[in-house]
Amino acid sequence: MVASIMIQGTGSNVGKSLIVAGLGRCLTDRGLKVRPFKPQNMSNNAAVTVDGGEIGRAQALQARACRTEARTAMNPVLLKPESGSGAQVILNGKRLDTVEATEYAKLKSRLLPEVMRSFNELSNGVDVIIVEGAGSPAEINLRTGDIANMGFAEVAGVPVILVGDIDRGGVIAQIVGTRVVLSPFDREIIKGFIINKFRGNADLFESGLAEIENLTGWRSLGVLPWFDKAGMLPAEDSASVVFPDGCGAFKIAVPVLSRMANLDDLDPLRMEPGVCIDMITPGTPIPADARLVMLTGTKSTMADLEFLRKQGWDVDILAHYRRGGSVLGICGGYQMLGKVITDRDGIEGIPGTLGGLGLLDLVTEMRKEKTIRRVEGRHLATGSRIRGYEIHIGRTTGPDGIRPWLKIGGKAEGSVSADGRVMGCYVHGLFASDEFRRAFLSSLGASAGEFAFEVEIESTLDALASHVCGHVDIDRILKISGHFSQ
Repeated sequence: MVASIMIQGTGSNVGKSLIVAGLGRCLTDRGLKVRPFKPQNMSNNAAVTVDGGEIGRAQALQARACRTEARTAMNPVLLKPESGSGAQVILNGKRLDTVEATEYAKLKSRLLPEVMRSFNELSNGVDVIIVEGAGSPAEINLRTGDIANMGFAEVAGVPVILVGDIDRGGVIAQIVGTRVVLSPFDREIIKGFIINKFRGNADLFESGLAEIENLTGWRSLGVLPWFDKAGMLPAEDSASVVFPDGCGAFKIAVPVLSRMANLDDLDPLRMEPGVCIDMITPGTPIPADARLVMLTGTKSTMADLEFLRKQGWDVDILAHYRRGGSVLGICGGYQMLGKVITDRDGIEGIPGTLGGLGLLDLVTEMRKEKTIRRVEGRHLATGSRIRGYEIHIGRTTGPDGIRPWLKIGGKAEGSVSADGRVMGCYVHGLFASDEFRRAFLSSLGASAGEFAFEVEIESTLDALASHVCGHVDIDRILKISGHFSQ
């Protein structure tokens, strides 16, 4: 058995993903071959792997932290919510089906063998696997058939470290309460705990640690202070995106759609000192001083287009355009800019046809085939090189396609209006390409900075590794994983 450890949390957003990334970079820099793994993730922010599938964005970042390529085996089951109760199931990087929550509960037992196959595949030639749980093991109503937390840990024989978030308060109750609701068997799987997001003098919490150890029988493995640079790294959902204090002169208005996806498109832009990203929440009009309106990707284009109209944002966007503003749509946002969207087979929900915003003379037809690929090419207007990825269903065609925005692999991609102020494409991750981002912003009259986005990400991962390794007992964690016993 490969040495392995599983990081579970007392709840969602306690910092599991970043701790896995920090541990991964730290152990990799010690000379170990480390791989991240998450049996089941739920996120609409996905990444394209080197082997042509899609996995959760957090696992792609963790792979990068381990200085390796992201692969589908790192996240065999990905759930992408499409409605209040349903989600698209991605298995081994490919779309399996769209199911309701009750149907998924029945499906899980069939998924466990696939999860274990991926785990075993990932184990070959590896020193340590760091596994991330999902949500909390305290959700004992989900324990039967579980593949995300204790169910996986039991079958795979992986010891668990529990993470509590002191910033949200009640961390002693979080950890002790988790132990209370777990079965005696599951309690034994947990070998220690970490306190995360501590602000102030950690010495003042020594008595708190002692109380937790006394009440649980689990050993403290460290107290992690608040990591100020966490917001520099790609977030897994819109609620976790951190925007810098203050605002640049160039305002980009981003309507917060109900099923927003692949928000890493915003990451390089929010770091630009001359740019202000204004996330427009439901019930709030798009401000008149916005220079660019950006429509992001979405898991359900037609549903989010209807949502956009309910907020009155369609009227605001057309008024913005008439005032001389620019509009950019990426993926689902690109589809919304056309005249018509058709979903005859009900791939995204109820079959039907919906009128678009009409800013581009294009028609989108939803199709069952899903495009998942990494791409390279150029921005035609400036010649700037770009790299990115595509994850979408649907094919977009029409007269405005004669004015492509990009060229990918020698082929036209995207469209631009005749006046050049409305543009869109299917490619995510464009703005991570420094040359393109600077040229694009400059073409719109924005002041573009000179920072190198990828260099900033690497620097932040290094800082995260130092942060984690400087405050947790790494040698003890390795021993728990079984690395020293091999």
